Amino acid sequence: MVWAPEAVSGAGPRDVRETDTGPAEHVSIADVAGLTPLEALRLMRSGPRGLLESQAEERLLRCGENVLPEPAPTTWPRRIARSLRDPFTMVLLGLGLVSAAIASWGTACVTVLLVVVSSLLRSSGEYRADRSIAALRDLIATTATVRRRTGATSAPLYREIPVGELVPGDVIRLGPGDLVPADVLLLRSNGLTVHQAALTGESGPVAKHPVDAPVGPFTGPASGSELFERPQLCFQGTGVVAGTGTGVVVATGAGTMFAGAHQVSASRRRPSSFDRSVNGISWLLIRFMLLIPPAALLADAALRGRGLEALPFAVAVAVGLTPEMLPVIVTTALARGSAVLARDHGVMVRRFPALHDLGAVDVLCIDKTGTLTRDLPVLDRSLDPDGRPDPEVLRWAAVNSLWTIQLADLPCPDALDEAIMDAAERLDPGPPASDGIAALPFDPARRSSCAVVQRPGRLGVHTLVVKGAVEDVLDRCTLVRAAGPDGETDGELDADARERLLRSAGTMAADGLRVLAVALADRPARPGPYGPRDEHDLTFVGFVGLRDALAPQAGDALAVLAGRGVEVKILTGDHPGTAARVCRDLGLDLGPDLGLGAGAVVTADQLDGLDDAAVAELAARATVFARCAPEHKARVVAALRAAGHTTGFLGDGVNDLPALRAADIGMCPSDAADVTRQTADVVLTAKDLTTIDHAIAAGRRSTGNIVTYLRVVLSSNVGNVIAMLAAGLLLPFLPMLPIQVLTQNLCFDAAQLAYAFDRPGRGAMRRPSRLRPRGLLRFIAVFGPLNALADLTTFAVLVSAVPLSGQASGQAAFHAGWFVENLLTQAVAMLVLRGRRRVPVPLMVAACFLVAVGVLLPLSPLAAPLGMTALPASCYLMLVGVVVVYGAALLAAKAWFDRRHGDRT
Repeated sequence: MVWAPEAVSGAGPRDVRETDTGPAEHVSIADVAGLTPLEALRLMRSGPRGLLESQAEERLLRCGENVLPEPAPTTWPRRIARSLRDPFTMVLLGLGLVSAAIASWGTACVTVLLVVVSSLLRSSGEYRADRSIAALRDLIATTATVRRRTGATSAPLYREIPVGELVPGDVIRLGPGDLVPADVLLLRSNGLTVHQAALTGESGPVAKHPVDAPVGPFTGPASGSELFERPQLCFQGTGVVAGTGTGVVVATGAGTMFAGAHQVSASRRRPSSFDRSVNGISWLLIRFMLLIPPAALLADAALRGRGLEALPFAVAVAVGLTPEMLPVIVTTALARGSAVLARDHGVMVRRFPALHDLGAVDVLCIDKTGTLTRDLPVLDRSLDPDGRPDPEVLRWAAVNSLWTIQLADLPCPDALDEAIMDAAERLDPGPPASDGIAALPFDPARRSSCAVVQRPGRLGVHTLVVKGAVEDVLDRCTLVRAAGPDGETDGELDADARERLLRSAGTMAADGLRVLAVALADRPARPGPYGPRDEHDLTFVGFVGLRDALAPQAGDALAVLAGRGVEVKILTGDHPGTAARVCRDLGLDLGPDLGLGAGAVVTADQLDGLDDAAVAELAARATVFARCAPEHKARVVAALRAAGHTTGFLGDGVNDLPALRAADIGMCPSDAADVTRQTADVVLTAKDLTTIDHAIAAGRRSTGNIVTYLRVVLSSNVGNVIAMLAAGLLLPFLPMLPIQVLTQNLCFDAAQLAYAFDRPGRGAMRRPSRLRPRGLLRFIAVFGPLNALADLTTFAVLVSAVPLSGQASGQAAFHAGWFVENLLTQAVAMLVLRGRRRVPVPLMVAACFLVAVGVLLPLSPLAAPLGMTALPASCYLMLVGVVVVYGAALLAAKAWFDRRHGDRT
């Protein structure tokens, strides 16, 4: 399926209405698919000499500019509002409102400020990424060569105009390297080949040529893939590889096949892996916050009779449980990872949560084998008719390539010819022993090229060397060369021999090779020109097989991805043999025979009869899916995602949009179609797996740092809350005031900003990294009570060391003691729970900051406003003893936890 706008897909011959001043309205490329060039020109009210300038101006006013619909720019208020949508941010805002309601203005202001800072950080980072993506449009050609006349009697002239000024009926010229600016029907061509992977996913170029005889009206849907198989049609967004052509513009702007992709890109996307993870963690915290503070309020009222007087204590419990800096920490870690990727590897992350999804990817789907290859052919083998290696066949193929390039005046050499000549040069350096007489370039109609040469010592004889598609060359052969005891002999090419040669070529094609046949014929020398009618009674001499050159680092990149726990799957429109051959050459395991009649390769037609459950099972077992249309790619990706995998998809064409949107993380190269870049989450400077590996590694580093932060802060907060609840029930006063809880949390959370500069351990880089609520809950269940035990031990120490006669000074000393112990234990937890021995400088500075604040704040002028007082020296010594014992217990518990649960989060 190929996506097209409704205006196009609904257009058919019955919708066409002609006007007096221009072409038929609502004409789509489907309406001209069955017409000859002359009929198409008549329908478009144009001619081979092009339009008059006055006609073009009138049509431009009536049809509009030849531009694709641009998405409306996202305003700053909308960006900020979008960054506030996650549940935890809403909880923080709610907590701020509750704090304001009970006149806890410090808590309210700080909470709201943290939410605003996080939203501004995320919005500004995504704005910079969108601006970088928009700048890529400047790299695309914006002019077209059009043929127009200034007056009815004036001579037509070719000139360059902006692409936006093209109108239906314009006659344009295409050449190598051009992007086709609109939907076009060809009037004439010379060796024109077009790369239309942006629409179809085919990795190889397609030959295009006009059709002089009517081929019948197109009756299928205007979005159907059959349109792309018609050689006389060229489509907007495709690129000219070689040759030249002249055509008439049929559809522009929103009426093109390419424009339909904008409707697909506007569809709503499902929640990503990051969305699901953050929502799970947020609701876990929300449940705690909805349960514990009311329970504390009721228990305090029942046991102490305080009633609503204990409301500040309940708010303090909620504040103590809440990681206020979570949005800022998450945004900072993701923003730093995105900045490093953009600076060092040229990877642009369009939305920060996509970096987490990159780290969580465990299945990477590639849109075609061209990602693993260089899209450059190289010689694989040259065989005689009996299937034996024969370098002489390669030499004859090189003679054809050389003189075709030299004498046919091609606009640029064909990649296949260059590969053949390079291989022949390595085999036999030096010029060929022949002189070129004439050449007929490759013609898509006859699917072959011909070089006429004169060999040394054979005066009066010209040799025709024909190279091309096997079926077409065999149709012109009457003899076949065979090796015998007395040397080479020519035998008759009968039906059995022809069938045998076709089977050999089919075997080579199934092995992923591009197969060319080579044939010869001697003719009496003559001065006159040669033409296709001379290509008869040929002698078949052998095959030349070529394959795509592997990308230099593809094999190593696949090995690295496998080591990171990422499985690579290929979803391609290529031939199954081509995809399988590339995988085998790179050492990619194709898996077992799937029992579908095609070995380990699944073809799209085998998916059509399966339900979603069967597709999911097949997607888990297979590595290669060939002959895939856009809906097949999207269905496989959706099946993998439904099975619990975090799926990434790399694509560059309009046909990849459904799969990009179905994946957790959509990726594309910077030279992808504009609408594809607007849809993708990540844009790569180069379409290779090494760049993707860098992006995945950056995602895992950022996610690993966020996980470490959540582990440390939540286990500390839960431990503090448990201790606060116990103390609130046992002590005649609040163990810590709300302002003290907020100050402590702010110091701790500010110190943990250093985690954005940390590097997770090697274990975190070897497996997909996700924010798993269950893993966090398991971690909190072990280390939260351990932290609470340290706090309760501190209470015991403070009760024995500080007089608790109910005086304000005693309560202030108790508050100061617990405040100091909390910051010291949290500094230890920061260093121990991260799980790596080598501590980076930013993290060590952060831990020292916590220690300094804990020791010095009760001694500073800020102590009195915060409700604290200085402690005697003996208290500091006892608190240090508690911290040392807590650190040793933390090390032992961490070692046990890692042995039992590993580095799973």
